[in-house]
Amino acid sequence: MFKHLALALTLAVAPLSTFAADFVEGKHYTQISNKVVPSEPKVTEFFSFYCHNCYNMETKYLPEIKAGLDKQVKFDTKHVDFMNSDIGTEVMRSLAVIQEFENKDEMKMAMFNAIQGKDDGHHDHSAHDHSHNHEPQVNNRDDIKAVFSQFGIDSAKYDALADSEKTDKKLTLWRQQQIMYRVQSVPTFIVNDKYAINMNEMRTLDDLINVMNYLALKK
Repeated sequence: MFKHLALALTLAVAPLSTFAADFVEGKHYTQISNKVVPSEPKVTEFFSFYCHNCYNMETKYLPEIKAGLDKQVKFDTKHVDFMNSDIGTEVMRSLAVIQEFENKDEMKMAMFNAIQGKDDGHHDHSAHDHSHNHEPQVNNRDDIKAVFSQFGIDSAKYDALADSEKTDKKLTLWRQQQIMYRVQSVPTFIVNDKYAINMNEMRTLDDLINVMNYLALKK
């Protein structure tokens, strides 16, 4: 159902150096649009709650990545629509709802755990034991609401946010950009809506962080 990264995401953490490494267009990254450099540089992760590599990225690497980004660079996440189904759309809506709250990271992990059938481990991101799996808990909107109820979000509040015009516009944009930026695997990182990073060429986490900063601040 899903096309995942060929890279197994066993990136090694190397000491941060400069952003000025010799990154080559066509090898380390691809220009996917002719957009001008935005006033607020950004890195966007396209991911799926159903993707095991996305779960590993979220739990093992994103904290280091976000900490290593230049202070000018904003980090954003968007959910892909590879399923083209009702439940796929409901899961996309759940991310849009999550983005309305401050405790986004906790809520994202709760959705990952529910969809992938993993114990929450009390949200200890550093010590997930993947042998403690259970059956996935998300098959419809009511199941999603049960996840959000853990955070004090009742059914009416969830419905209001999930069915809002703002959420509808977000999902339309995410689907359009998925096609426009040729997102065919997840996680995929797009920088400034202009460059796609070739994850197969990232040998260390340092490489990934540096190419993100290099492209985000590239004039």
